[in-house]
Amino acid sequence: MAKAKKKLTEQQKYILWMMAFAVFTIILWRVPFGMLVLYPFTILSTWFHEMAHGIMALILGGSFHQLEIYADGSGLAMWSGNLFLGNVGKAIVAAAGPLGPTVAGAILIILSKKEKHIKKILFTFSGILAFSVIYWIRSVYGIPVILTFAVLIFFAALNLQAKNQKLLLIFIGIQAFLSIYLSIGYLMSQEAFIDNDFHISDTGVIAQNLFFPYWIWGGIIIFISIFTMIQSILYVYKK
Repeated sequence: MAKAKKKLTEQQKYILWMMAFAVFTIILWRVPFGMLVLYPFTILSTWFHEMAHGIMALILGGSFHQLEIYADGSGLAMWSGNLFLGNVGKAIVAAAGPLGPTVAGAILIILSKKEKHIKKILFTFSGILAFSVIYWIRSVYGIPVILTFAVLIFFAALNLQAKNQKLLLIFIGIQAFLSIYLSIGYLMSQEAFIDNDFHISDTGVIAQNLFFPYWIWGGIIIFISIFTMIQSILYVYKK
């Protein structure tokens, strides 16, 4: 009985860390230069977003050519090919982008429970980041930031204590989750200004290839993101 109580206390402690990270992030968004402090994580969230587009295109039979990340935190994933499921496939690829940070955040939060494997998880994450820089990222802003993340996470896996490695996974996961807040305006727009030009938004692409207006799809994506966030945190809290 005492052992179970200790385990529950440990879980509660990490839930409090999640809450602290979330509050810290929200406060930084509200203070001068706060967005600048979190800028690297904005770029990382864009990486999750654009990689999700590209990987989903590959899964559905297309080709993923390159990924570009711009100074304002926007990005583009260049893919081509005839996708499995046709127009539905195009809609799935479009939806994968805005859901990418949420899915990544959920995976990182859930994997933070695998305390015996956190070092391997960090090494794997670092390798994926580095691999993407070599094969897909082709932008002056994306390459140095993502490569820096790859190096820092690699050394974190080598040098940090296990509990701090777990906190690092949780922190990155929370940053990925909260990026949905910064994307609300984009999800509720039919177009977006990216790289000095207007592009149809992801929700606009979904609406073009399926049915319902873009703003309904934006609401669905926001709901799925919040639901996934809550469920992954509840999973961590479970005994």
